[in-house]
Amino acid sequence: MKQLMLGNAAVARGLYEAGCCVVSSYPGTPSTEITEEAAKFDDIYCEWAPNEKVAMETAFGASLAGRRSFCGMKHVGLNVAADPLFTVSYTGVNAGMIIVVADDAGMHSSQNEQDSRHYAKASKIPMLEPSDSAEALSFTKLAYELSEEFDTPVILKMCTRVAHSQSLVETSERVEPPMKPYEKNIGKYVMMPGNAIRRHPVVEERTRKLAAYAETSPLNRLEEGSDRALGIITSSTSYQYVKEVFGDRYPVLKLGMVWPLPKQKILDFAASVDKVAVVEELDPFLEDFCREIGLDVLGKDVLPMEGEFSQNLVAAKLGGTVHTGKTLEDVIPARPPVMCAGCPHRGLFYTLNKNKCTVMGDIGCYTLGAVAPLAAMDMTLCMGGSISGLHGFNKARGAESEHKTVAVIGDSTFMHSGMTGLANIAYNQSNSTVIILDNSITGMTGHQQNPTTGYNIKGDPAGKIDLESLCRAMGFKRVRVVDPYNLKECDQAVKEELSADEASVIISRRPCALLKYVKHKAPLAVNKDKCIGCKSCMKIGCPAISMKEGKARVDFTQCVGCGVCEQLCPVGAFESTGKEG
Repeated sequence: MKQLMLGNAAVARGLYEAGCCVVSSYPGTPSTEITEEAAKFDDIYCEWAPNEKVAMETAFGASLAGRRSFCGMKHVGLNVAADPLFTVSYTGVNAGMIIVVADDAGMHSSQNEQDSRHYAKASKIPMLEPSDSAEALSFTKLAYELSEEFDTPVILKMCTRVAHSQSLVETSERVEPPMKPYEKNIGKYVMMPGNAIRRHPVVEERTRKLAAYAETSPLNRLEEGSDRALGIITSSTSYQYVKEVFGDRYPVLKLGMVWPLPKQKILDFAASVDKVAVVEELDPFLEDFCREIGLDVLGKDVLPMEGEFSQNLVAAKLGGTVHTGKTLEDVIPARPPVMCAGCPHRGLFYTLNKNKCTVMGDIGCYTLGAVAPLAAMDMTLCMGGSISGLHGFNKARGAESEHKTVAVIGDSTFMHSGMTGLANIAYNQSNSTVIILDNSITGMTGHQQNPTTGYNIKGDPAGKIDLESLCRAMGFKRVRVVDPYNLKECDQAVKEELSADEASVIISRRPCALLKYVKHKAPLAVNKDKCIGCKSCMKIGCPAISMKEGKARVDFTQCVGCGVCEQLCPVGAFESTGKEG
């Protein structure tokens, strides 16, 4: 059956059709929907792991047991999973194992632009790169065959535009291979030095065999053109831009297997045209390979290293037709991201700003606390980096910073990689205050469950970690819970914990305002006769509040009646509408 399908959904469909049995992932845009879609198939066991390293190790364990497995993550998640990645290359697999990494050129929801193709080369693991949903499905199925034929995990590289665009796919039935027998093999799977050193030559020989396969594989195809003045080597979504701009004008070598690369195929292609251009987003990965084998190519000397490409960019740089399109007469105002109306983090960030705290931030929707007018964040580095960063900051500056510096971290991020940082504070004893922003969900990536919520990926009851008990078990005597809607309570907690002479944890707990099961109070309204236009309510940056004709105004469609603004008003101008929101 043919149907339009999201790229991520197509990967999930490929997992189903190829007989994948175990999926373990950590949510990260733009990869999240793969696992969410896979969880809809009852034949596949799916889970959210605490982090990407755990997910990859779980997938490897399932492969070792004899079942086809999968783990998915975004590009920065592969950094977290790099430890098992490099060693699973040495062990190889039993049943097929696929690793999906989704890059985010343009940084739509990421802290950096990172080209994951380097991981394939460095870890010596083959990488396939689909350019649309049909290839996402077919490459997934083929990846399992390659994994088992060459005894290796296979990386499938997605990107934002392929993951989140729709194109036509043709589905088929599920074919689940029989479970492979597990046989104890210490020399293959126990990676102590004496065994690992004997596995390295196996990996190198495998790479040579994969390179030979790449030469004739249908994954790498030549598309003829009428004008041989230029030949274009490309892959992924860049291939789509090239074809939309030039059609069949120039010959194109479309690479679906981007590591190992087909050396002779590329040389033969270059010999058939007058000039070669390499069109690829981010780093000159393909271009550098071409130069290493002696080719003089156009590449990053004309195309940018940064950001996403587009049809017009490719056209402008390589001599195609640039389409200006139509523009609106009115300039559309910028709409920067902002925490939602009723976001439970807003009251806590207001309190930190009010107390002039130095705030070590972390990765999540709460990173928007750095945005004006709250501006309540000084640093954001990586998952879990807030707690470790706070410890180092306080060790370096001592008492000068201990009583005014905090770390903030979400509940899911804390489970991901915050616990070890907290253990470091307990063990190495810095007088540090850590604030866990517990909104009872993984908010930034679209409301996925995590080990603190008590539910699994399907919404069924699951193991639930008690944050207070965990923190106390780590050695923290000062652990307290506050409601971030209560500004007085938050202010008192921040002041008291920062003034203490021992490490402490504050848990700011209230569910995300967007959760469907959260019941909101009636929206508030402004009594214009009372409002003095002082703009005190604007200090929290709530999108439901604006100023009109010198008076505060509440948008009833956004307000959830949290009451934070009400606590800031010096004249009591905010009143309940009495209507359920």
